[in-house]
Amino acid sequence: MYKRKQFSIFLKFALLGLYLLIIFTLYKIQILNGEKYAEIAQNNFVRLKKIKPVRGEIYDRNYEPIAVNKPSRNLYMTPGKIEDKKALINFLATNFPKTPEEIEQIIYQNRFRLYHDILLFQNIDYKTFVKISEKKNYYPSLFFRSEDIREYIYPNHFTGYVGKISESEYEKRKPEGYTINSMIGKTGLEKQYEKRLRGQEGYTILQVDAGGKNLDFLKHNLNKPATDGETLILTIDNRLQQYTDALLSEKGKGCIVVMDVQSGGILAYSSFPSYDPNIFVGGISNNEWQNILQDTDKPMLDRIIHGTYPPGSVFKPIPALFGLQNNLVERETKLTECTGGMQIGPRYYKCWYEEGHGKLNLTDAIKYSCDVYFYDLSLLIPFTEFHDFTKQNFLTVKAGIDLPMERAGFFPTRQWYSENYGKNISFTGLKVNLTIGQGELLVTPLQMCSFYNALANNGLWHTPHLFQKTIDTNPEQVQTKSLPVSPENIKIIQEALYEVVNGNYGTGTAASLPDIKVYGKTGSAENHMSDTTHAWFCGYAGWEEPEISFTVFLEAGGGGGSDAAPLAAQLVRFYGNLREK
Repeated sequence: MYKRKQFSIFLKFALLGLYLLIIFTLYKIQILNGEKYAEIAQNNFVRLKKIKPVRGEIYDRNYEPIAVNKPSRNLYMTPGKIEDKKALINFLATNFPKTPEEIEQIIYQNRFRLYHDILLFQNIDYKTFVKISEKKNYYPSLFFRSEDIREYIYPNHFTGYVGKISESEYEKRKPEGYTINSMIGKTGLEKQYEKRLRGQEGYTILQVDAGGKNLDFLKHNLNKPATDGETLILTIDNRLQQYTDALLSEKGKGCIVVMDVQSGGILAYSSFPSYDPNIFVGGISNNEWQNILQDTDKPMLDRIIHGTYPPGSVFKPIPALFGLQNNLVERETKLTECTGGMQIGPRYYKCWYEEGHGKLNLTDAIKYSCDVYFYDLSLLIPFTEFHDFTKQNFLTVKAGIDLPMERAGFFPTRQWYSENYGKNISFTGLKVNLTIGQGELLVTPLQMCSFYNALANNGLWHTPHLFQKTIDTNPEQVQTKSLPVSPENIKIIQEALYEVVNGNYGTGTAASLPDIKVYGKTGSAENHMSDTTHAWFCGYAGWEEPEISFTVFLEAGGGGGSDAAPLAAQLVRFYGNLREK
């Protein structure tokens, strides 16, 4: 009896404690944290549906397409609706080019986004679409959406490509309105002009029930339309672009860049081998990516702005201009006679022409590309001033083109030589090599084209660029600067470049055309990766006045005069036909 009474008392106290706990919990939820839980309830009741903008397209100067949008069937997944993860992974890996490990990683990365729609695959072909649709009832987490996807009209490096935003990009760009499914510019113009191309997302606010069904209560002033991205008009001419692409495809690795003399706009931007940007849009597997990275021809390398090479003799106008500008030589100044080489200190430096050029003036030294003349000239040039002068002519510095990750090239300093070769290094022999565009000197093909463009423009240097305007605006102004040389000295170099192509026995006569004025300089630069030299031809061409400048570069492609110059003649002739249409 006593034990029963004792248990009854215990039960009463237990019930009282339970009631007090319930009252305290209700007080905490409704009074102390009422605002917090009201906000959570409101968020469950109200859904924000984002409206994606249409990405701006990219066209050439004649409004011909380069990068456009096309309809795409895209497959999404809702992680919170996955019933059998293993079965889902196997199903997706069987039907799409991703391994089970890659798919499992996607699910893991989105484990806290249970009711977010996660983009899995884009641009799904009809056969796969039907196959997935037949089995979709077994996988309630999967569903399709019809959306736009990027399409690139031809392989190239300058547009770059868009791809699904990465986790790190998402965390960084989330405050700008990006979602985990956003497509973002990864390289090239797509990255450079991401903000202009992307546009601004809109939204619609929905009231939903516990099952997520739209209650359709909110009808006024609770949506914001999306603002589509801007359409870009480039300076590129698709016809010339495709022609220079074809020229390079027959020659192997290299690049061709063509500029408008008066504006600095890029008319053609060909780097070969190239790659198809479309392979990245729908997602690429690790195996495919590794195959690209391991390709010894380096198709992802944009040789125009990411490749740096010794320029060889196309660099010789720089020391020539330095000598003229500093009164070290004049046009008719003759230096040491070329007998096939020159002894400087303990070393004999050969000229490319073993029989020797004889005693030449400055313009003939450029015309025949005599190394000995520039060996001798190097002895008169102070090293540091030569270094600075090169950079003042916009070589071995970034040209400022509207593309990401442009490389600057390299002109060594005294300090660099001391740190790498020792404090007692002699600068005499180093200058000898640098003056003919060899040694440690490295430039990009774009820099050389921009320099020759300035020579064609009587010393006015334009920032090279691909973007011209949007579809509704006038062309944007670009930065112009001047080469640090007098018009008289530029004229001397111009006359020498004309003789290179049009004079008897000039090294660039393979670039001459009967009815077009072509100016240029050949270069055959030593290549530490191969016994075959790099072939260069840089120059410009015009009718009444110079209209285009160009650089033809063939990586380990042979001789500048024999291999690069003929391509220059072909592209100039093709451009001439275009301007007559």
